[in-house]
Parts: sequence; C-alpha cells; structure tokens
Amino acid sequence: MTDVNMGYAARERLGEILVRTGMITPYQLQQALEIARMDNSLIGRVLVEKGWLATHDLATALSIQMGMPLIDLKKHKVRTEAMKLVPEQLVRKYNVLPLDIIGGSLTLVMENVMDVQAIDDIAAVSKLRIEPVIGFADDIRSAIDRNYTIRGQTMNETAASLAYGKETLEAGEDTLEDTEAPALRNLDMIIQQAVRSRASDIHIEPKEDRLQIRFRIDGILQDVMSFPMDNHAALISRLKVMGGMNIAEKRRPQDGRFSATVDDKDIDVRVACANTVHGEMSVMRLLIKSALMLDLTALGFLSDTLERYERMLKLPFGIILLGGPTGSGKTTTLYASISRLNRVQLNIMTIEDPVEYELEGINQVQVNIKAGVDFSSSLRAFMRLDPDVILVGEIRDVETARIAIQAAITGHLVFSSVHANDAVSIMSRLIDLGVEPFFLCSALAGTVSQRIVRRICPHCREPYKPTVEERLAYQKEMDEPPPELLKGAGCNVCSGTGYLGRVGIFELLLPTEEVKRLLLDGASADRIREQAINDGMVPLMNDGMIKVKRGMTTISEVIRYVFY
Repeated sequence: MTDVNMGYAARERLGEILVRTGMITPYQLQQALEIARMDNSLIGRVLVEKGWLATHDLATALSIQMGMPLIDLKKHKVRTEAMKLVPEQLVRKYNVLPLDIIGGSLTLVMENVMDVQAIDDIAAVSKLRIEPVIGFADDIRSAIDRNYTIRGQTMNETAASLAYGKETLEAGEDTLEDTEAPALRNLDMIIQQAVRSRASDIHIEPKEDRLQIRFRIDGILQDVMSFPMDNHAALISRLKVMGGMNIAEKRRPQDGRFSATVDDKDIDVRVACANTVHGEMSVMRLLIKSALMLDLTALGFLSDTLERYERMLKLPFGIILLGGPTGSGKTTTLYASISRLNRVQLNIMTIEDPVEYELEGINQVQVNIKAGVDFSSSLRAFMRLDPDVILVGEIRDVETARIAIQAAITGHLVFSSVHANDAVSIMSRLIDLGVEPFFLCSALAGTVSQRIVRRICPHCREPYKPTVEERLAYQKEMDEPPPELLKGAGCNVCSGTGYLGRVGIFELLLPTEEVKRLLLDGASADRIREQAINDGMVPLMNDGMIKVKRGMTTISEVIRYVFY
C-alpha cells in the first residue's frame, strides 16, 4: 500500500486527515491504529482490508498529507518518450507508470510513493532522477494496459504472458516447433492486447504491401497496427495449428477454436480463415467467459419492458422469438433468459451453431452437419429427452420452425432467434417460411427485437448542443424538444472515442387478442405494428431515445443502429 515505512506518528497524521475529510470515523481510526500497532502492519492496508476505506480515498488522503499532486490518468497524456525508458515487466511489477520527462527528471505515477526499491530500480533503468507523484492503484493498472500496447513494436519482440489450453499445446507441440516460435509470440501479443482493449474480434488481413491487424471494439472496427508481409505465412500457420485446422489447405475456408488465458481471464477463441487475393485472412472471435452478461437487468431493458419480459419467462409453455441483425446481442439475451430459468427442477436443452459459452446445469448440443446433427433433427431428438425448456440457436427453415412451434404447443417453453428487423417482422418471417398463422398465434408467447448501441463514456461525458438533424429526430420520436443532452468528449479510458461499453435497446411485442386477430386476417405489418403500439409496445426508436434522455447513449448512435 502507499503508506509503506511510515512511522506511528505519520500514521496518526494520515488518520487525522481521513477523519477530518469524513472518509472514516474516529472509531474506525482507533481500531485500525490498534491493529497496526499489534502486528506492525500499515494503517492504510488495515483500513482497506477491513472495507472501511477505498483505495481511491487512501490515495487522495496521502496526496494531501505529503503535498504531492494526485494524477488523474483518465485525462493526463502519457508521453511515449517516457514509456520507452521503462520496460513493461518493471512497471507491472511495481504498479507504476512513467508519465513525462521534465527538466531531466522522469515523472513517475506510483501507487506507493514510499517504495524506495521501485524508485531505485526504475532510476537505474531510465538513468534519470525520479520525481514520484501519486496515482490511484486501479487507474495505474488500467493505464499500463492501455499504453503498453504492441503498437510500434516489431513482430519478434518479447512474448506476452498468455497461456493456452493443454489440448491446444499438445496439438501444436510436434508441428513447426522451432520455426513457429516467433509466430507464437506474435499471436500471444496480439490476443493479449485485444483482450486488454475489450475487443470482441481480431482481424488479420493481408494487404498488397502490409499485414493489417484490426480490433472490433464496442462494435466498431479499429485499425490497430500494420506489420511487414514477411510475418503473414508463419502467423496464419501458427493460428491454424492452435485452432486444429489443416495448415496445408489454403484455398478453402476453414474454422476452428482454441482456449487461452490472459490476465487470469479464461477465453475461448473461435477462428475462421478464408483466402483473399493477397493471401489468407483470419478473424478470431474472443469469448471471455467472465464477461458474459447473464443478468437481464444489466442488458439495458427499461423497467416496464423488463417486467413484461419476465412475465413471459414464467409461462409454462410457448415460444419466445428474438430478432435483429447479426451482432445485435440476441445470443446474450437468450443465454441470460435461460440462465434466469436455470434450476435443478428443470431440464433445459439447447441446440446451437456454435455453442458460444458453456453454461453450467444446461444440456447444450453443437450443430454438426457432417454428422447429421442439425437444428431440426436435434429438436426431434429433444422431444424424447423430457425437456422443460428448449433453446434453438436460430430458425432458418420451415422444418425447424414447425417443430419448434409444435414443441411450444405441446407444453414446452421454447426460445429461438430469427433474422428480422422488428418485432412484427419476426412473425411475418415465420409465416413466410411456411408456418400457418393459426399455429403461430397458438404458440407465440412474444417477440423481441433488439440492437446494441455504444454507451457514453462516464469519465468524459459533458453537455452538448445537438445538430439540427438530431433535434428533429429526437422531437419526431419523443414529441418534445430534446433536454440537455450528453456526449463523450474523449479521454484516455475510451481511447478518445467518447464511448465505453454498450447497452441494448429493445422492442417487446406481447401478442394480444387484437394482434392475433389481425395476424389471422392477413393484415399488413404496418397495421399490426400500429395495434401493438396501442397495446403498449415501446418501439425500438422510442426505447433508444429514452436512453438518450437518460444520458446513456447519443442520438447519432440510435439513428445509426435502428432502421426498418
């Protein structure tokens, strides 16, 4: 902690600051002093371990006590020249960050400004006098992840600390062992940086004169780096070995998967390769198990919409259909829904292509076309396995649709997804596939259309005046002028984008008797939609603008993702 080697009197002075600023109570200070005196511990450590004091508050108090500036790394720019003087291994060891070089001194942001060993080691490496300043411990760790990236590094520099699953190592240990070692290090660094950047996908794309690496972060592709084409063949070969693919096959598309661990996070990596005019490209989908949101309340449902959706989940039978384009979060919502139902009294079975996450207590089946395991055949088999809840990854054909509808009618709760733009179009899509309207009305519990929009960064959000187009779009949907709106100004945490993370926007349709009658009569989608809105459905655009009003996202994000 930051008060290492402080004497007892110094600890009392720190305690006085903490009490005076209201961070702790006098009783908590007295208890901490007694404990620190008995085991020669540190008052800051005691207060934090007892849960009486946050590390941020401790750093603030120490900056007051020692008269040192408290650096906010969310806003301060880290100078590349300073970073180059201290290797990543050393900054992670001591949790420090080189910030700037001023007057022949290296400004060093430290969690523990009294750590003489850290100051001496970094002074020896940088060959500069160290000027320590205080920073928040968590902010320093995050800033190290952001700034010590593989941008500007050569492809054959130091390997990252990434471990692969046992089965992956065994698959590759006798293949390309020596020649592929640099490629393995390169792959390590790319995956590690992608995880630290919150990327969902890694694109490795050969161009005419370079190898381009791009990350998809918060749904947007970002150009991360480019490397010489000399590295392309070895990198793709290594990736194929890790994914269990045929390294000799370069013409036909292939896919595979492997597991990895980055910063104590378990990751499943899905790999796809395809040949282009400049050579094979590859895309890796990163599935971080700890990042999967299985709580419906965290997905972005408005309270009224969530209440209605949870009522659907309590139905004993029926089919719940989710719609939206690829990448709109349908799988996440489906997983969160069946996780809400997951208990020992229920047999929950899924058929997916592919199984993205393994859920404890749920029987999951992977589609395997070569082995004859597809959605329709698996659904038939499920009916003999006494299921209570069934999840079908996607309804793509009339046979799968009819079996799913039949399962819903005969006493099972069925979940599935359909590619459709809105909640009404989901029903129209099934009818287009060949499902009779009568059976659909009998089985349907409800439909949900969804999108994912980027959240405004909480660290740099500020008021702004919307453009004329944005004002008109908001006023048209909400029938009122826009209130004071927020946007992200751009900071270190959000990499200057103004957005950090994503939130869902939803359109939930519960089929009332009026909606069912219109569906049976063959009414137009516009007429059914009008009736659904009259019955309480909140349209996608309206749901998005409510989140704009609450400062969660921006008008431009909603307009970009919501279309009919």
